[in-house]
Amino acid sequence: MVDSHCPYCALQCAMTMEPVGLGTADLEGRPRTASHQRIEVEGRDFPTNRGGMCRKGWTSAEVLRAPDRLTTPLVRGSDGELHPMGWDEVLDLLADRLRSIAAEHGPDAVAVFGGGGLTNEKAYQLGKFARIALRTKHIDYNGRFCMASAAAASNRSLGMDRGMPFPITDLDTSGAILLLGSNVAETMPPFVGHLAGARAAGGLVVVDPRRSATADLTDDGQGVHLQPVPGTDLVVLQALLHVVLAESLADEAYLAERTSGLDNVARSVAAWWPERAEQVCGVPADDLRATARLLAAASPARGGAGVHVLTGRGVEQSTQGTATVTAAINLALALGLVGREGSGYGALTGQGNGQGGREHGQKADQLPGYRMIADPAAREHVAAVWGVDADDLPGPGLPAVELLRSLGTPGGPRALLVHGANPVVSAPRADAVADRLRALDLLVVCDVVPSETVALADVVLPVTQWAEEEGTMTNLEGRIIRRRKAIDPPDGVVSELWVWAQLAARLDAPGTWSTVPSEVFDELARASVGGRADYSGLSHARLDRESDLHWPCPASGEGEAPHPGTPRAFLEDFPTPDGRARLVPVDHVGPAEDLRRDAPLFLITGRVLEHYQSGAQTRRVAALLAAQPTPFVEVHPLLAHRLGIEEGDQLDLRTARATVSAPARITDRVRPDTVFMPFHFAGAGSVNRATNDAVDPISSMPEFKVCAVDVAASTTDLVPEPLEVSA
Repeated sequence: MVDSHCPYCALQCAMTMEPVGLGTADLEGRPRTASHQRIEVEGRDFPTNRGGMCRKGWTSAEVLRAPDRLTTPLVRGSDGELHPMGWDEVLDLLADRLRSIAAEHGPDAVAVFGGGGLTNEKAYQLGKFARIALRTKHIDYNGRFCMASAAAASNRSLGMDRGMPFPITDLDTSGAILLLGSNVAETMPPFVGHLAGARAAGGLVVVDPRRSATADLTDDGQGVHLQPVPGTDLVVLQALLHVVLAESLADEAYLAERTSGLDNVARSVAAWWPERAEQVCGVPADDLRATARLLAAASPARGGAGVHVLTGRGVEQSTQGTATVTAAINLALALGLVGREGSGYGALTGQGNGQGGREHGQKADQLPGYRMIADPAAREHVAAVWGVDADDLPGPGLPAVELLRSLGTPGGPRALLVHGANPVVSAPRADAVADRLRALDLLVVCDVVPSETVALADVVLPVTQWAEEEGTMTNLEGRIIRRRKAIDPPDGVVSELWVWAQLAARLDAPGTWSTVPSEVFDELARASVGGRADYSGLSHARLDRESDLHWPCPASGEGEAPHPGTPRAFLEDFPTPDGRARLVPVDHVGPAEDLRRDAPLFLITGRVLEHYQSGAQTRRVAALLAAQPTPFVEVHPLLAHRLGIEEGDQLDLRTARATVSAPARITDRVRPDTVFMPFHFAGAGSVNRATNDAVDPISSMPEFKVCAVDVAASTTDLVPEPLEVSA
């Protein structure tokens, strides 16, 4: 039996894995190589999940045996089809193609797109590979679609971006929790247990334009559901802070001792009195006042049990996402919550390693340890670890949306390597992304199953997945955890660490390229020394002994006890020049796309319980697919009546970018001016074909969560077909 963690979201629920069936292990307990090996999983007691898991976690082992698992390299031939090729041949081919493209167009003609599900070791090595083997500045990752706005806001306000800078168990005793833009009851169900204390106190406040499963948790006096007009969460927050300041509910002593910028923020929210806010966001003024008072009453300044303010993708995936998170932090600072045990602000990381993935070099402007690539001192330090000259490191590249737009354009990248992502389904304006991928001279995709992005690739490389590899992940609390191997991969499947080492050798790259995850982690730790995300006091061996280690965890001096890690950040000061948190004034400008005559409704998107991200994994699990086989459109009964729509009718949703099609679900869970679609599906029902790729000016986060749409009965027979899987 092997202890590890779920392969899906950033809650990283603990589980045990037990190989079962023929050929599971030899006499010494080591896994045997057997393509028919399978494992059984059970929930394991851990602070995040306390032994529970969601449906995705319980069925996660089925993806290991997906009937269409990729097990051999594939290369597109002159006939337009993908054909098998041996590893040596395909790596030689790739090295030659990459070398020739760089020689003809420059090293920046090769780009890399990573993923928030890669282990810390892979995320680190991928950033290193891009910058010193390919020598390209063009690397970013799908985490740009996940945490970019929260990261930008936290860095400028608090001096550090760690999703939740406190253990998740701190929520258990909170008297009030303000949850904005997150449907945890479906996206990470074991999280709901940590809301029990606030619910019992009547203090759970859910802000969501949709009546989600999480909003249902506020029923029966357990809290409040605020249902704003899509894209106006910032107005809700400005109004709450207005009330806190106007009614003298703020923690004046905390503000004076630990923050700066209050005067400018007070002026910025003065215009958002509740009655004015109601006219924009649709939330009744009385509800806004009552919510502000509820939060203040539970705050430590008034002897309450504590308050936590939490944000998720629903408010962050917006052209004003950074401003909205900043407003949430401003409210938390005004109430004296941040850096106090039992209270705080946190952003709920989505992807399994969304936190660690951005700390160690996948982002366009960052180096390991959460260092900025334009910082000369950071470049010198990391270059020394890598054994190269700092002047040879490239500068900042393009963030994800801009990078994808530039592919195959004059002066843009001619080749792209994709690792752990499926942008044909997950990126906004996905049809345009697919067109850019087709325009490339070379598209290389590493994956475990034939995703929609794999279908466009020139070269496909089959790689290991979670139970077949060792490594570490960093969960939503900033806790570094061990991913452990339970079984060997199928014959022909390798780790990306091996792929990059082989390509680095063929490209005559400098430095060392270990394929042993523990050795790669040790190098990552050295590269992170002194950075904001300092892992230098950690190793696989230590993490095998201790499971409660959060970064920063710097190395101790000789003869000193190991650093205990930092489960709660900001208790003494903030990592800013003056040690104070900054209140930053922001204002509401609204979504990038207004409603108009030919698009009079709001389209919002999100997840469902059974599926994860682009669905490439979960749509291959028979039980999950049976429970939710196709996309759907939620339509309010009043809107359905006005448009003459019946339950199950096939609908066309038209935006300025695409038309998508799915059957109607008539429900009062959405507002009458809004329709909702899940984003896990491909083809005619792929809603990200229609979403807006306008971006936040600070974080470059695209505006997935709201755009203008027209809805009508479908004029075609484009009924989305479910993926067929074996039971």
